[in-house]
Amino acid sequence: MTRRILISMAACAATLVAQADKKAAAPAAAGADNSFFLRNVTVHPVTGPEVAGGAVLVKDGKIAEVGAKLVAPKGVKVVEGKGLHVWPGMINSATQLGLQEISSIRETVDTGEIGTFNPQLRPLIAVNPESEHLPVTRANGITSAMTMPASGGGGGSRSAGTSPLIPGHVSLMHLDGWTWEEMEIKRNAALMIQFPTIETRTFNFMEFTAGRTAFTEAKRFYDRRVKELNDYFDQARNYQKAKAVARPDFRIDLAFEAMLPVLDGKLPVIIPAPDERTIKGAIEFIEKQKLKGILANIGRPGTALELIKAKNIPVIIGESTDLPEQEDDAYDKNYARAADLHKAGIKFAFGTFDTQFARNLPFQAGIAAGYGLPPAEAVKAVTINAAEIWGIAGEYGSIEKGKWADLILTDGDLLEHKTSVKQMWIKGRAVSLENKHTKMYEKYLARP
Repeated sequence: MTRRILISMAACAATLVAQADKKAAAPAAAGADNSFFLRNVTVHPVTGPEVAGGAVLVKDGKIAEVGAKLVAPKGVKVVEGKGLHVWPGMINSATQLGLQEISSIRETVDTGEIGTFNPQLRPLIAVNPESEHLPVTRANGITSAMTMPASGGGGGSRSAGTSPLIPGHVSLMHLDGWTWEEMEIKRNAALMIQFPTIETRTFNFMEFTAGRTAFTEAKRFYDRRVKELNDYFDQARNYQKAKAVARPDFRIDLAFEAMLPVLDGKLPVIIPAPDERTIKGAIEFIEKQKLKGILANIGRPGTALELIKAKNIPVIIGESTDLPEQEDDAYDKNYARAADLHKAGIKFAFGTFDTQFARNLPFQAGIAAGYGLPPAEAVKAVTINAAEIWGIAGEYGSIEKGKWADLILTDGDLLEHKTSVKQMWIKGRAVSLENKHTKMYEKYLARP
């Protein structure tokens, strides 16, 4: 009898799987929730001229047609957008979204692990889909973001001598989904490297006092850390060669396995480089190890801009609304950084490098547009440029036929503070713009 029951259960399970596969394979109906016809809008494709009074047809989550004289197919849901603008969803190229809720509460922070080399770590699988920061960020027009590990493990402070050199990969995700698997765009988008810097200024957090280290000592420590990094890459290459031989006693090492796509040039490395010296050191390392590189959060590039352009390395710009780092810096140094990169011919995208202000991405690009960056280039820096840098431009970043319908509908210019996002679609599905802020607004608006 037990055998019959087991056979019956197996048959039922097989039937359910077959039905699920059939349902998944079946094309979506014309009226499916990821198909619609958006009409009477100003379309901003980003990669081409805007289309006034245009329309966008979305079928099965992808853009099927874009133009000015389109007619809604029979049975497809029509969305009226008269007087509104449609843009590709914005991409925040540097955040810790989903990994950190309240920075001062350690239990809500999962931005890293202990250890100097952790290339096997993937932040996406630690993302909390229920984070309050996700809908707040999404409501400002950001449909996807790069989430990355921090330099320290688990949110605790770490000394310079023990901080990770390779804290893990960075992951590209949508800002909506029941699980991290549903949110995934690119689980391993790049390997993050915390390249050493020469720091002569120190700060004792226990005593809350500032201090200084002799340059010779700081340089000696820097050289030692750079050697550690190069040695690890050499070990990874030795592992790669040993694996190719396929000896019977070969043992798989997950950390070195995660390094293989980087060594093969299939995956870039992203390196924060705040100053000219670090930028030059990072580029020297990239060339020595024959890697594909991306520089991030550059603050004081100095003469290194010419080198970045010559090596054709893209850049992720940090917070453009920050105050100058040094007292003798120009007040608009950070505001004008994007314009400087544009003039130098360097491809760049914007990232906020945080969690709580990830929603401010369009304002960051807008400030740059007010300080010398052409507005069209500012929009590209939060859409198609980011998609190209992360290798997803064939599917995201612009409003073009065949791409996924990550779209936002606004009542004005994308980068203006006063502009409101009226509607959003991710892969053609309408996404709620409700969040903690809107709930509190409505709650206190109705207060007796």
